[in-house]
Amino acid sequence: MDHVDTSRIIEMAWEDRTPFEAIHRLYGLDEKAVIRLMRDELKASSFKLWRARVSGRKTKHQKLRSPDVSRGYCPTQYKHRK
Repeated sequence: MDHVDTSRIIEMAWEDRTPFEAIHRLYGLDEKAVIRLMRDELKASSFKLWRARVSGRKTKHQKLRSPDVSRGYCPTQYKHRK
């Protein structure tokens, strides 16, 4: 896996609305592999913050999320310049 893919996986793992299943579908990494990658690539303090953030978060698992969540990001996440 190259640096660009690793960086994108880390970005997707931090995103609240991107489920682990999406990472698996795109990169072939299951949740345990993502956790391992995050542990290896992040500083210890950043890894602890990330784990605390995603633990128990329903939007990180496709089966647990509300059917009302139909996209991988919130409408204000990507600002567009006029």
